[in-house]
Amino acid sequence: MKKALVVLPTYNEAGTIKKLIEDILLQNQKVTNWEIEVLINDSSSTDDTAKLVKELQKKYFKKIYLLETKKEGLGKAYHQAFIYAIEYIQPFVIIQMDADFSHNPNDTPLFLNEIAKGADMVVGARYIKGGSIPKNWGIHRKILSVFANLTIRFGFMKLNVHEWTNGYRAIKIWLIKDALDHIKNYSGYVFQIAMLDYAIKKGAKLAEIPNNFIDRKYGKSKIFVSQYILQILAYIFSHSSFIKFIIVGFIGFAVDFSFAYLFINKFHFNKPSANMFSAEIAIISNFLMNNFWSFKDKKIQGGVFSYLFKFITFNFVSSGSIIIQGVGLSLALRFIADKTIHLFGVANISSWIVYKILIIAFIIIPYSYILYNKVIWKKK
Repeated sequence: MKKALVVLPTYNEAGTIKKLIEDILLQNQKVTNWEIEVLINDSSSTDDTAKLVKELQKKYFKKIYLLETKKEGLGKAYHQAFIYAIEYIQPFVIIQMDADFSHNPNDTPLFLNEIAKGADMVVGARYIKGGSIPKNWGIHRKILSVFANLTIRFGFMKLNVHEWTNGYRAIKIWLIKDALDHIKNYSGYVFQIAMLDYAIKKGAKLAEIPNNFIDRKYGKSKIFVSQYILQILAYIFSHSSFIKFIIVGFIGFAVDFSFAYLFINKFHFNKPSANMFSAEIAIISNFLMNNFWSFKDKKIQGGVFSYLFKFITFNFVSSGSIIIQGVGLSLALRFIADKTIHLFGVANISSWIVYKILIIAFIIIPYSYILYNKVIWKKK
């Protein structure tokens, strides 16, 4: 029989903790081949949370564990609980759950069912069919919640992952062991993002189940909006290969334009040919920066011949962007116009520059990112 450990970080949750633990343990009656236990990490509550847990320990012998620590934030509380679980309990899977009944303990069997099917990590998703956020939330909180998840999805360009910040999730212990160093310095919602980001990069099998998030009835929300937003953006910018890819793209953009301008105005190449040559120079620059920065976690290995093969393959794949630029510019210049555009009466710009910007932004960037990930820097 496999052990599933529900981890509950608590701070002043005396109003819910007793019933929640009992409801969690009742799930043992609904699942086969699973033994469900509970670990509470209480962060120096000033109410009777720890006292109530100790009373329950007497009733449910060896089913409830209590860890008492300093108040250092949600991420630290989970990290401490994970280490304790690995050293002393050794479960097969850990289920994270809020201690205020925001997460329905009756959904626990659904998580375990997905784990039994082979998932390494299961996330309760509010933004898929069957999931929801509370109807009584204010419009500002609804917008914040939806916008945050969309920002993360597009920031990592992982559109098939619908839920990033919900803390109701089940994770196999092997994945938690691997992630300990990565997640140890994060807290709050960023902790949840960091764990899921690590799982994706590790190649873990993910699953989502619908989750109807319930607003807490007792205590106060521990969300600090400004801090929450800044921490999320900082994590995305420092860990997203897509954001790094975009930055490299801007550098390549500058390289491309500089050489295109040089070829057109100094060497008098025709415009489509000049842009094709400049695009190839930018491709070489992009290959080096992407390999050693954007996709460094999947950096090309295997010596000179492997590197040369990937570089040739990269050029072959990237030739599509050269063709797109050449054909696109030719068509735009022929059927729209090759002229000087007057911007608000204060500046003049050649039309080919505008066409080039639009082609790069809306066609070449998504085309390149998808193919580079699937062909050049694909998961091993």
